[in-house]
Amino acid sequence: MLVDLLGLTIIVPLLPLYAASFGANPMLIGLLGATYPAMQFLGAPVLGALSDRYGRRPILLISQIGTFLGFILLGFANSLPILFISRMIDGLSGANIATAQAVITDSTNEKTRTQGLGLVGAAFGLGFIIGPIIAFVVLAISDNNYPLVAFVAAGFSLASLLLTFFWLTETLPVEKRGNSANRVQVGLNAMLSALGKPVIGFLLALMFFQQFAFGGYENFLALFTLDRLGMGARDNAALFIFAGIIIVLVQGYFIGKWSKKYGEHWLINMALLVLGLGLVLSAFAPRIPVPWYDYANMQSELAQRSTTELIAVPLPPAELAKGWLGLGWMMLAMIPTAIAGGILHPAINSLLTKRVSAQEAGGILGVSSAFLSAANALTPLAIGLIYQYFGSTAPFLLGGVILWGLWGLGRQAFRNG
Repeated sequence: MLVDLLGLTIIVPLLPLYAASFGANPMLIGLLGATYPAMQFLGAPVLGALSDRYGRRPILLISQIGTFLGFILLGFANSLPILFISRMIDGLSGANIATAQAVITDSTNEKTRTQGLGLVGAAFGLGFIIGPIIAFVVLAISDNNYPLVAFVAAGFSLASLLLTFFWLTETLPVEKRGNSANRVQVGLNAMLSALGKPVIGFLLALMFFQQFAFGGYENFLALFTLDRLGMGARDNAALFIFAGIIIVLVQGYFIGKWSKKYGEHWLINMALLVLGLGLVLSAFAPRIPVPWYDYANMQSELAQRSTTELIAVPLPPAELAKGWLGLGWMMLAMIPTAIAGGILHPAINSLLTKRVSAQEAGGILGVSSAFLSAANALTPLAIGLIYQYFGSTAPFLLGGVILWGLWGLGRQAFRNG
């Protein structure tokens, strides 16, 4: 998963600016951001349930082939429609995260489940360190060649495919496949049915709404730092490295200790509170461009791939005073954001798997991933409109308010449950 995620994390800091280079405004960039999770929403429950029936390994292999092809198409993209098609292909294939989580579930018990799922999150964190470093280097040596970054991502995707084929052993024996009479089904009706189950329904709703709140931060961080701090693709890659280091420490080490000492209920409540604080702090980052910001150079970086030379994303005016305060503020706000963001998904999923049988784990994680993807699909559309009409700080403020509301609901729900 680490190698597979390198392909994704290499392009994450780049994609909003890639779309902006073709003249996309924040609303269109939000629509592009919604394409990938919308396809995940369709694919995750199906892949999760198929892995329960046919085994984990073959489903991972098939999905990784699609991811590789999506990155290749992204590298050849010469217009916004091609960008959208490439993200559709990658989104359907990228739904394999539920299958990877099922592999971890197969290989852990109830006491080690949160730590095991945290390791999948740690792979994300390592990816957000190594991937942006690779993107930074490629952009630096290629004079900001965006397509080359996509081809490098395709190379890592191919490597992950080969690793799965030659290294991964099947974790779900034939005799355990599809034997549960209560196996989680796929489809919208099954998802609505899961919402009606005690505790499980609340956890799935929590997964959706916390991701809706946090998704605005994830999808529009690069545009926010471009607007507030004048940071381009290489600068944002460095910022993602900083966040990735924190996430790796949390998910690779601390979450296991915290879950054993305090339990998942406490972890989730604290993460909601702290994540809301991080988003609100980020919203108030002062509009002070970084010392190396150059208005003309940034215009040139974005315009060199655009046939229209129309840059629809606002840049800090050239006359604004430069300094370190804006960047320092943003990095400080990213600390609680990264810590809490690293806790929520594995903690929620761990509680979900403890509420079903082992044979249902892949299916319920697929449903959870579908709710996550639904939030990721809706968020860029809603937040893109909010960003465009109410400014760059509004999405982060809204996210903070939602997370604090979820914290209040979570305290009551877990107390009753």
